[in-house]
Amino acid sequence: MSKKKRKTRGVISYKSYMFREKDPVIDALRTAVSDAHVKYAAVSDASGVSATTLHNWFHGVTKRPQFATVSAVAKSLGKKGVVWTSNGVKLTD
Repeated sequence: MSKKKRKTRGVISYKSYMFREKDPVIDALRTAVSDAHVKYAAVSDASGVSATTLHNWFHGVTKRPQFATVSAVAKSLGKKGVVWTSNGVKLTD
């Protein structure tokens, strides 16, 4: 009779950034909207992202927005894109 080797089971740990409340890109977009002095309706018209979605990002329950919607809002504010750096999130001009 041959013995079978048993595989030990455990928890696999991955290195990643775990934000506690909301994705840092939301803070960067909130700052960009505030600096542009525009209302959610104007950003919504320019980006195609609903004003309700913007409200949910900044005041609601959304913790992790989709990249396509983030990019659309950033571009509607005159930004070229979103860059994640070791210091946080930047919206590039």
